Amino acid sequence: FCDHALFMVGDVQKIKADVFAHHGSVTTGSLKLGDLVNAHVDAPLRASTTRNHSATHLMHKALREVLGEHVQQKGSLVTPERTRFDFAHNAPVTDEQIHEIEFRVNAEILKNTATQARVMDIESAQKTGAMMLFGEKYGETVRVLDIGTSRELCGGIHVQRTGDIGIFKVVGESGVAAGVRRIEAVTGQNALAYLQNLEDTVGAAAHTLKAPVSELTDKLGHILEHVKSLEKEVAALKGKLASAQGDEMLSQAVDINGVKLLVAKLDGADVKTLRETMDKLKDKLETAVIVLAVVDGEKVQIAVGVTPDTTGKVKAGELVNFIAAQVGGKGGGKADMAMAGGTEPAKLPAALASVQAWVGAKL
Repeated sequence: FCDHALFMVGDVQKIKADVFAHHGSVTTGSLKLGDLVNAHVDAPLRASTTRNHSATHLMHKALREVLGEHVQQKGSLVTPERTRFDFAHNAPVTDEQIHEIEFRVNAEILKNTATQARVMDIESAQKTGAMMLFGEKYGETVRVLDIGTSRELCGGIHVQRTGDIGIFKVVGESGVAAGVRRIEAVTGQNALAYLQNLEDTVGAAAHTLKAPVSELTDKLGHILEHVKSLEKEVAALKGKLASAQGDEMLSQAVDINGVKLLVAKLDGADVKTLRETMDKLKDKLETAVIVLAVVDGEKVQIAVGVTPDTTGKVKAGELVNFIAAQVGGKGGGKADMAMAGGTEPAKLPAALASVQAWVGAKL
């Protein structure tokens, strides 16, 4: 459209309905056949859309050059904010490939070549080597668009020169279906805003870590190494604490027909510590059924261990599910070792108290 146009209601039917559906609406009053309508195009909005549309053509060509000629358009969406392009490809686009695509598109932009649009018959267009969408139905007359080194059939609005796009930046890559990838990009002021926001984020991270931006990666590496070291120390301390608790628990075991039953709640343990403590208690009790539980916030972890000489009568998997069902969870495992989780820690004391009767019935 031109910037301003005068239409008569009725003639508007000749204009694509989707344009009005997205960019125009009657907010006051009403329209009737024969009324004059003064249409005004939002020039900045159209300019942003135009930049994204032209960049899509350059990106399509770059995708085929970098990924291979099997790349075919499967769908696209151009808005003032960004361009979204779906294409045939069987693997994620790597960071290195994205960088190369960005380099090629921005190289075309920097050349600032003039855009050329020619209207010709379909046969002549084919002879020019213009890209045509597979499965698309074209009329006898088509519009061949040359932008940079890209040549495609297109009837849309485009920049006058590639330099009008300003800058091109990929902001997303994902899979949308089997064999179909999606890439999203921004141009012009939207690309500048994206880069500035990214710069602010990196700057804030550098400020928090008290390091120059240029040293941010090294600083993060040192912090992660320190965190891993601390995690190892915490794990070792948990193991020592659980071992000490385990020794104290031995006196709590009760004898049921020659089988020691130990039911206990550990403090500050994790799943790994539960397993390690279970193994130590099995060795010390020899013939036993052991139930250990730990509460972490709103979650319950339960471990049941049965020594090999007792699995014929008591199955760890059955017992752990009996307990877990009472605390809003479920679990599973082998006859000699089983784990379960739950979401109702308040019910754990009653659940643990019910174990002795259950095991007594089995023995």
